[in-house]
Amino acid sequence: MAALTVKWSGDEYIIDALDDTETVADLKKAIQCKTGVLPERMKLLGLKYKGKPPDDAVTIGNLKLKPNTKIMMMGTREKELAEANKPPEDMPDVVNDFDIEDEEIAVENRQEFLNKIERRIKDYKIEILNEPRPGKKLLVLDIDYTLFDHRSVGETGQDLMRPYLHEFLTIAYEDYDIVIWSATNMKWIKAKMDELGVTKNPNYKLCFMIDSLAMITVETPKYGVIDVKALGVVWGKFEQWSTKNTIMFDDIRRNFIMNPQVGLKIRPFKQAHTNRDTDRELLKLSKYLKDIAPLEDFTILNHKHWERYRPEKKRSSER
Repeated sequence: MAALTVKWSGDEYIIDALDDTETVADLKKAIQCKTGVLPERMKLLGLKYKGKPPDDAVTIGNLKLKPNTKIMMMGTREKELAEANKPPEDMPDVVNDFDIEDEEIAVENRQEFLNKIERRIKDYKIEILNEPRPGKKLLVLDIDYTLFDHRSVGETGQDLMRPYLHEFLTIAYEDYDIVIWSATNMKWIKAKMDELGVTKNPNYKLCFMIDSLAMITVETPKYGVIDVKALGVVWGKFEQWSTKNTIMFDDIRRNFIMNPQVGLKIRPFKQAHTNRDTDRELLKLSKYLKDIAPLEDFTILNHKHWERYRPEKKRSSER
């Protein structure tokens, strides 16, 4: 068997001691030796046999793994399962982000960065999952720490999914076409969306997904070189969307430095095991999306103050 890389809890583990006659069960035991996660606590994403996740009896040879294959594992060590239910001893992590207000002005209209956007419009290929619907606004969503706690450990995506995710997407879909944009590669985006039950949910549909290859690199005067999600790439491909009818959620504000007015910085969802019973961010944001949906122009909004937004009530003569 060619060496296999297993991604788990932010680290990578090389598995290279198996041959093609051994089974998925043997693979799980090898992963256990590296990570300490019991096989019955594991879920492996990225392995397929006849179009489906393989059972433990399938041999490694039948998986037809390519050289340098990477897969993702979900799973929890027994000790961490016990500790997950304990209250946290310290304060939540401080979000590691830049204070970029001055930087937004400095880079948003720089011609060299606009040229990069034009190249992405030309070269980046978008796979349409469901055709854009006439008259719908656009909602662009990050995954990690926005919809999913990708650093905590869990046996399934449900353990790490942000509370009210499906309710949020169902409500949003009424007024918005939904796009996923993550700063990872498409393989992991698809695996996470499948695991979370988003891809084939009957109550809403994703329009398309975008990966890190659509991002552009910009150089800021204060913080140097960073990769960002420039929505101009999407607007250049779909003329029905623009700054007037697009909103983007991300836990890292610098990701929308090229389109700052459109971005809403969501509170990051971390420490899923201790926070999932109290996190209401998506529930509150679904109301905000519904409240602003009737507006013809989102540029009048300041999304930093989204929690204080109140829609204007129609006059009694207009009712």
